[in-house]
Amino acid sequence: MKNTILAIGFLWTFIAYSQSGQELIDIVEGEHNKAEQLQDFQANQHTATYDLLSHKLQLEVDPAKHYIKGEVTSEFRVLENTDEIVFDLSDNLKVASVTTKGEHIAFTQENNELTITFTKGICENATETVTIAYEGTPNKNAGGDGFVTTTHNNTPSLYTLSEPYGSRDWWPCKQDLNDKIDQIDVIITAPKAYKAVSNGVILSEEENGNFVTTHWQHNYPIPSYLIGIAVTDYEVFSQTIKGDGYSFDIVNYVYPESRDKAEEYTKVTVDIMNLFQGLFGEYPFKDEKYGHAEFEYGGGMEHSTISFMGNFSRSLIAHELAHQWFGNKVTCDSWNDIWLNEGFATYLSGLVENHLDGEQDFINWKRGKIADITSSRNGSVYVQDEKLDNVGRIFSSRLSYNKGAMVIHMLRTKLGDDVFFQGIRNYLNDEELAYGYANTSQLQAHLEKTSGESLKEFFSDWIYGEGYPSYNVAWYQGDQREVSIKMNQEQSNRKVDYFEMNVPFLVIGIQGEEKLITLDNTFNGQEFTVAVDFEISDIILDPKYDLISKNNTIGIDIEAVAELEIKPSIENTANKTTLVSTKK
Repeated sequence: MKNTILAIGFLWTFIAYSQSGQELIDIVEGEHNKAEQLQDFQANQHTATYDLLSHKLQLEVDPAKHYIKGEVTSEFRVLENTDEIVFDLSDNLKVASVTTKGEHIAFTQENNELTITFTKGICENATETVTIAYEGTPNKNAGGDGFVTTTHNNTPSLYTLSEPYGSRDWWPCKQDLNDKIDQIDVIITAPKAYKAVSNGVILSEEENGNFVTTHWQHNYPIPSYLIGIAVTDYEVFSQTIKGDGYSFDIVNYVYPESRDKAEEYTKVTVDIMNLFQGLFGEYPFKDEKYGHAEFEYGGGMEHSTISFMGNFSRSLIAHELAHQWFGNKVTCDSWNDIWLNEGFATYLSGLVENHLDGEQDFINWKRGKIADITSSRNGSVYVQDEKLDNVGRIFSSRLSYNKGAMVIHMLRTKLGDDVFFQGIRNYLNDEELAYGYANTSQLQAHLEKTSGESLKEFFSDWIYGEGYPSYNVAWYQGDQREVSIKMNQEQSNRKVDYFEMNVPFLVIGIQGEEKLITLDNTFNGQEFTVAVDFEISDIILDPKYDLISKNNTIGIDIEAVAELEIKPSIENTANKTTLVSTKK
């Protein structure tokens, strides 16, 4: 009977992970697809001479036509004396004019760059404004990103998807992860049969004959890749979030044919929002809105205040909402640190699993993540420089998403909930990081400051290092009042000498007693003596799957028993000395 129950448990874990795993695959494939351009794009040093202050995008589009006409007004402050300013812009989009203070100025356009020349030059710290008029047929990218026209239910639809370098395919911008725009206006003119969606809040909607112009405004710092537009025959419904002295709406833009299911599936967003606000602080854009816009894509995209959604599964809703804190409020400052976006978004979807389905489902969730992580012996969470031209590595579900998520969970178990969540809130609210950029060392510094302990070894092993440990544990009970445990470890990759870790055990007594203990293992052959007040029948290593490991063994320390001249009874031999169980 025990084996039957165990088999059912394994089957349920497999089914549960297969479902959540497939949803993660869909998310990751979406991230991977929209990043294909990363292989062909190098950081543009020519755009590093100025600090963007604002953009006003005035766009004319029709979902039935793969074409865009625009006028973008950009305000910036120069960081050094210069007579040129460069924007990223696809050669497919032809610039008609560039003006400043009503006067035309010279420009050249080649190699996906727009270079604007100021005859009199610009002095350091001076502020200038330019207006760029352009139009053309945007690139059609195989990955389904950039500027996309398609259909749903035979109705034309249009959307943009710019992570990491698709913005230049539809407007003149600055694409690198080094300069957030302080404020944007997005003004979209489209046929009045459609609704136009973008970041922030609607200031106005004005009809003009057969067209309608929708003015969106977003007043938080934002990188170019998180600006998006979507246009089709959306239907709209909302939920409201109420906080302490504030409220904001979750506004859902969905296809007419999807509305019934979408209204049902998106209800959970309210619970998820309240969970995340309780753990990580107020929704970062509460003065505006949160929302979903349905689009024809596998997975989603976390545009600030408006996630574009390929479906409304709970895990996708959780993942994209989590990005509003991790990725949008605080953005990784290089693709080396992509785990700060994706690892946290993945882990927060696990917290939703725990919150709504209970601890056992969360244990199964962690178990599935560990199985995927340990399917290979190599690979670091941090993306090494030599891997930055490999999109598959940057958006690796095993490393950036799953291992990143489990390492975050291990930090939580190491530091304890109070310290961990306070440290994360401090990181998100740091004046130098909030609505700006952050890297791995800055997260580490905040957790160290909050906890008062060094995490250098942990980050070296688990973030920058590769692989995982395999434990060999031997125990014996020479006295009913205590248990002795000896620990050894092997590493799957030579780049880590030893995984110093707090290792959890569940000690089980012959009368069903239980005691959870955690041992700080720092070297091979380390021995521990732990007080217990019952006779032990079994010890389970990592009972709740809180630790990335594989091929662990645990059993009675026969040599220690022999030295004490303690011989287990025949009955206990079956349960102890011959039980060397492989847990993972």
